Amino acid sequence: MALDPQAKALLDMVYRVGAPRFHELDVHQARHSFEKLQFALRPEAPAVASVTDVPIPRLHARDGAIMARLYRPLHARPDAVLPLVFYFHGGGWCVGNIPSYDVLCRELANHSECAVLSVDYRLAPEHPFPGAVEDAHRAVSWSLANGGVLGIDPARFALAGDSAGGTLSAVTALQLRNESGPRAALQLLIYPCTDILSQRPSRRTYANGYFLDTESLAWFFEKYLPSDSDWSDWRASPLLAPRFDDLPPATFIAAGCDPLTDDVRAYADALREAGGVVRFHEFEGMVHGFFTLGKFFPQAREAVELAGKALAEALLIPV
Repeated sequence: MALDPQAKALLDMVYRVGAPRFHELDVHQARHSFEKLQFALRPEAPAVASVTDVPIPRLHARDGAIMARLYRPLHARPDAVLPLVFYFHGGGWCVGNIPSYDVLCRELANHSECAVLSVDYRLAPEHPFPGAVEDAHRAVSWSLANGGVLGIDPARFALAGDSAGGTLSAVTALQLRNESGPRAALQLLIYPCTDILSQRPSRRTYANGYFLDTESLAWFFEKYLPSDSDWSDWRASPLLAPRFDDLPPATFIAAGCDPLTDDVRAYADALREAGGVVRFHEFEGMVHGFFTLGKFFPQAREAVELAGKALAEALLIPV
């Protein structure tokens, strides 16, 4: 698939100036570089009704709190009980944070008319697998048990995320199913990593020069998964899960020129073959990471609106 001209212009600029890639940086430099990119190419922040920082206590007080940020859409009444979208940010489980995703979460709240909870899960290598998985599950279980405090309806929630955050959303849906827990109305999975050890064609076709290089993927995986046994754990690669039945409906957003595209499609196929309701949207010519870069890519703005519509359709009950 050919690159979109706008995507090619961005990549030409990045490689022409010799910007270092993730695997050429230490963790702190990589986090700073990721944040700079997000801040430079994201749209202007839209107004919302309110933004509230939410500390979510971990199971043991000695382990502190998971920080999250709750967004209520612009036209929501202060006393309205809203559906909730859990959003897990991307960044290879090693980079990314709530501030970098502030604009996106505001947009999703306004487009969907739902509350959005952005979760600041623990990052590797300081907190390797399964730290992020545990935080995602804890954020969901605590928030649904404390819906009155948050002003949300625990019976209406969705799991959403991009890249590593999409993986966390998929894994959380599987965990909730396995423990007969609450069922999300939707999984919104934006180019998730579904198979760490994949050898599917897109891994080779888009291995170099398409923003998420093979070396950078390896850099993320090695920091997130320090133990050999982690690489075959379905909580890291949800395509390795024993079964895919009885899961929430899923909406996928994929990038055409992404080494993960075939893995994303394989996961969508697995859900569909198990009887799941699946919608798959591939943005031709786009690269991994485009979803948050709406200042640069008109396709990103289209994708965010599509995501908001999918959430609204799944979560808003007609009066």
